[in-house]
Amino acid sequence: MQCAGGSYIKTRALGDSAPRRGREGRSSPARRKATMAKEWGYASHNGPDHWHELFPNAKGENQSPIELHTKDIKHDPSLQPWSVSYDGGSAKTILNNGKTCRVVFDDTYDRSMLRGGPLPGPYRLRQFHLHWGSSDDHGSEHTVDGVKYAAELHLVHWNPKYNTFKEALKQRDGIAVIGIFLKIGREKGEFQIVLDALEKIKTKGKEAPFTKFDPSCLFPACRDYWTYQGSFTTPPCEECIVWLLLKEPVTVSSDQMAKLRSLLSSAENEPPVPLVGNWRPPQPIKNRVVRASFK
Repeated sequence: MQCAGGSYIKTRALGDSAPRRGREGRSSPARRKATMAKEWGYASHNGPDHWHELFPNAKGENQSPIELHTKDIKHDPSLQPWSVSYDGGSAKTILNNGKTCRVVFDDTYDRSMLRGGPLPGPYRLRQFHLHWGSSDDHGSEHTVDGVKYAAELHLVHWNPKYNTFKEALKQRDGIAVIGIFLKIGREKGEFQIVLDALEKIKTKGKEAPFTKFDPSCLFPACRDYWTYQGSFTTPPCEECIVWLLLKEPVTVSSDQMAKLRSLLSSAENEPPVPLVGNWRPPQPIKNRVVRASFK
């Protein structure tokens, strides 16, 4: 799933072709690796515990998500407030790639931007997507003092000084992701706009127009954040992300979460398989430091 809408990641996430067989009916090691690369997932046979077999980054020094232990996190007074200037007209499509639902934005120029915080310059919004569980008591990827939230929203931005998204993936400060926790409570009307579009992308491989949407309507009122250096939470788990994890969750209703879980990870012509449990467990923090923008 994860990374941004656009040909580079979409190709790696959407493909699921069957391997060609050799004369003995076995696929070659190279062919098998190429095929499995398209088949990473969240099940016991292809889930996070196995990702490193095909994607060595997954055992790297800067992997995400992590557990946040707030007593160990220091306030950094040098951290600036962050801000966004999103153009709702840059929203293009919503898709189901079998791993998540993703909303894709036009990032061909500086149209929807993130600035400030720990970032060295402006970053362009490319896509947002979600991770969720099989029930309301878990689903987020990051945890805070042991608390798991029902879901986690990731807004993926890239640093245009590297000219292309693909090039930004190779840089330590290439990508910035805003992470927002979703907890169960009152219904969030703005979130319903996304959920109402899911009917058109019920099964894997479906894509539909999704326009005139400014995702800043999904932000909590408080802009306090934690930040650290990490990675994408899906293969190939590139270590190129400056994370901004918002302290304040947004509330969504249990019915809204059920709607998200009504998506299918199977294609239209396959037996239905619910799209749930698309979260990676926390990874070792190793030598990294998490900083807080607040006391």
